[in-house]
Amino acid sequence: MIEFDKVAYSYGGGNLLSGLSLRLQPGSFHFLTGPSGAGKSTFLKLCYMELAPSSGMVQIFGQEARDMTRDQVAQARRRIGVVHQDCQFLDHLSLRENVALPLTVAGRDVAESEADIASLMEWVGLKDQQEQRPPELSGGERQRAALARAVIMDPDIILADEPTGNVDWEMSQRLLSLLVELNKLGKSVVVATHDMNLIRVAKSQVSARVLRIKDRTLQLAGADL
Repeated sequence: MIEFDKVAYSYGGGNLLSGLSLRLQPGSFHFLTGPSGAGKSTFLKLCYMELAPSSGMVQIFGQEARDMTRDQVAQARRRIGVVHQDCQFLDHLSLRENVALPLTVAGRDVAESEADIASLMEWVGLKDQQEQRPPELSGGERQRAALARAVIMDPDIILADEPTGNVDWEMSQRLLSLLVELNKLGKSVVVATHDMNLIRVAKSQVSARVLRIKDRTLQLAGADL
């Protein structure tokens, strides 16, 4: 679904990432680890084409990213759900409107999707908060809303950048459970995290691989979970 072949990314005159080769298979679950500043967010941005590699090849759903037209990039991005670390909500819109925003951007009739939106809000446990504004929400509620928005377009891949970084342990486990549910529905999932306890808990819930960014390269960290 996403393939890296000897990918490098340079920033500030030096390589931040170098020699990355990886295939993300359909239905796979990966944790991406590494110290702060190692390039985890950069790796995810390369996956959803916010950044372009300095060298090497990135293929997205069988197409080389550098050869894709603007329309092809837009279509590919609709198949990739992204949970950003900072959530990036529009504070003047209700939570429901924020979750539905990708539908609006894609030109879909939101009114026809109201039942799906309501089901999704209930799935993430935010049925009673859907008319609230983002500033009224707790950190855990914002992260669950970000996950709902990321999957509203029924993507094939979910990329989550430190989704549990600003929530307590109980909420971290709840978010992990939601991501595991998505994986069991056939979605590929990549979770960037520095929380090794979360990875240990995942061992009993999902078959996953751990990737580690170290010394600018991508390494497979040990056996399957």
